[in-house]
Amino acid sequence: MGEIIAIVLPVFGLVAIGYLSRLFKFVGQRTGEGLSDYVFSIATPALIFRTLAFGDSPSVSPWGYWIAYFAGVAIVWAIGQVIARRVFGRPHVEAVIHGFTAGQGNTVMLGIPLVLARWGEAGATPLFLLIAIHLPVMLFAATVLIETDGKWPTPKRMLQLCGSLARNPILLGIVAGALGRVFGIEFGGVPRVVLDQIGGTAAPCALLALGMALKNYGLTIDPKPALLISFLKLMVHPALVWVLAVHVLHLPPVYAGVAVLFAAAPSGINTYLLAVRYDTATGTIANAVALSTFLGAVTTMFWLTVIDATIPRS
Repeated sequence: MGEIIAIVLPVFGLVAIGYLSRLFKFVGQRTGEGLSDYVFSIATPALIFRTLAFGDSPSVSPWGYWIAYFAGVAIVWAIGQVIARRVFGRPHVEAVIHGFTAGQGNTVMLGIPLVLARWGEAGATPLFLLIAIHLPVMLFAATVLIETDGKWPTPKRMLQLCGSLARNPILLGIVAGALGRVFGIEFGGVPRVVLDQIGGTAAPCALLALGMALKNYGLTIDPKPALLISFLKLMVHPALVWVLAVHVLHLPPVYAGVAVLFAAAPSGINTYLLAVRYDTATGTIANAVALSTFLGAVTTMFWLTVIDATIPRS
C-alpha cells in the first residue's frame, strides 16, 4: 500500500496544486491555457517521439492488447449511451457524448504520468501503442454516431476529421517517432539533451495544467448523469479490461497492467471539447470530467492494488 500511495499522491498532488493555484488566484486562467497548449503541442509530442524512436520495440503483437482495451470502451460507451436515452431521456447527440465520456480517458494528462510512475520506461512502449490509435479511433466513432445517427459520414465531414487529426501535435509526434525508428535515426549531444529535457516536463506540466483546468468545471450541474459516467469510467471500464487482459487474452504482465491502469484514468478533457463543438451537454460533461478526476484519486489506488495482487511484476 505504501508503494501505491507513493505513486498516486505525487500525481494527484500536482493536480491539486494546479487547482488551488487557480482557486486562490495565484495564476490566471490564461496561465493554465498556455500550459495546456505547451503540454499538447510541445512536451508530449517530444516525449512520444523520444520513446518511439529510441525505445524498445514491442515484444508482443498489439492486437490482443488493443482488443482488450477497446472492447471495454465499446461496452461502457454503449451502456452510457443507452442509459442516457432510456433513463435520462436525452436526445441522440447528447446520449452519444455521454457514452463517449464514459469511454474516453484522460490519456495524456493523467494516463502518461500514472503509467510512467508505476512502470517507468518498461511501460512506455505499451502506453504509446494505445495512445497511437486511441484518439483517432474514439473521435472517428464519435463523429460517425453523432453526425449520421449510425450511418456512414459524408465525404466532406470525413475530410474535415482527417485534416483535424493530421494537424494534431500528438499524432505528429507518433508519426515522427515511428519514422525515426523505421529509418534508424539516431542523434545525441545537445539535441538529445534538449529532447530529453522537454519530454521530461510533459508529466508534471500536464498534471498542473489539468488542475488549473478543473477550476473551470463545477460539481453541481446535472449530478446524476455525471455520477453514472464517472462510475462507468472509473470502475466498469477497468474491470472489463482487467477480465479480458488477464483472464481471457492472458496478456504479458506489463501490457495487462498498463491496459487496466489506462482504462482506470478519469474522463478526458477532450470529451468536454466535443460537447462544446456540438453545443450540447456541456454542463453535464464538465461535471463528469471534474467529478471523475476527483474520485480518480481513490479509484486509482484501488486499481493499482488489484494490479499488484493479480498481475505478476514481470
